[in-house]
Amino acid sequence: MKIALIGYGKMGRMFEARASARGMEVAEIYTDIRPLRIDADNPKGLEGVSVLVDFSVPEAVLGNVRSACACGIPLVEGTTGWNKHLKEAETIVQKAGIGMVHASNFSVGATLFYKIVQRAAELVSPFTEYDAFIEELHHRQKRDSPSGTALTLKQILQPYFPNTEIPVASVRAGAIPGEHRVGFDSPADSIRLEHIARSREGLADGALMAAQWIVGKKGFYDFRDVVELLIERRQG
Repeated sequence: MKIALIGYGKMGRMFEARASARGMEVAEIYTDIRPLRIDADNPKGLEGVSVLVDFSVPEAVLGNVRSACACGIPLVEGTTGWNKHLKEAETIVQKAGIGMVHASNFSVGATLFYKIVQRAAELVSPFTEYDAFIEELHHRQKRDSPSGTALTLKQILQPYFPNTEIPVASVRAGAIPGEHRVGFDSPADSIRLEHIARSREGLADGALMAAQWIVGKKGFYDFRDVVELLIERRQG
């Protein structure tokens, strides 16, 4: 399978390495110096490309979505920090009739963590003495704060605790790949759940999984949809 990669920072380079290790070809790499443009040169550069994968910057996402739609090539959107444009991106993708998978976190483990947190919230929320909270830690170069993963966790938790705003504490320091904790605290005790990323490999592998899955499909998908379908297939 041929892949075109948008963005060549740490995540882009990790994705390329993991794709090559699995026998996939990253045929084109687009950067701010050599951006993806819809012009006469595109057909040559994208010939035979099955999917575009974007690990660029938040302000470039909508432009990259439009470019993918203009090229008629499905897109895996791995950039974070652009949630406010989610509905607009969905409208663009649905109108163009391509496929797109997005995620606040492409780690399979983090996606399973979402399901664990939701189930925990279902169990805890009837006991009103508990308050929920979120903590997240990332390396000092991460641009968005809170992280997209923390915002997704808040979105999962908030309906179960409608009378309070779920607090999110963020730390940016050193080279931390990513840590997320959800707590339920009462006067009597505290319950803690956590997901700790050891490296960016899990994110790259999840994006590869999404890239293989989206080929030949139309629609706007969250990576949680992909993982849910894979769970059903393996359980069946």
